[in-house]
Amino acid sequence: MPKFVTIGYGDREGYDRTDAAVRDQAHAHDARLRAAGVVMGVAGSPVQVRNHDGAGVAVENGAFASSGFPVAGFAIIEAATLEEAVQLVSGTPCAVAQGVVEVWPLHVPESGDEPRQ
Repeated sequence: MPKFVTIGYGDREGYDRTDAAVRDQAHAHDARLRAAGVVMGVAGSPVQVRNHDGAGVAVENGAFASSGFPVAGFAIIEAATLEEAVQLVSGTPCAVAQGVVEVWPLHVPESGDEPRQ
């Protein structure tokens, strides 16, 4: 079954503005997804890794990408279609609490295939 990487963005202010009953339903939704096997976690502090031309590793604290909201968490879900994946994440805390969730199809190369860019 196809896999999708999801990235949830949101901030405390939007979360706090959302009705507590809606937040509780969203957390229950996440619990059901985890029980169904979704790999899900809260984002920690990122680092950027570079190794240009294989000449040496450079590590820098902080995110490379920027957005209007901080990254709140990630998940890897399985769904038959992009539409099903969207439906699965539409009830999560970031989606309902004034944030946003990105859904990225995850293309896993077959043995010997070159990764897509």
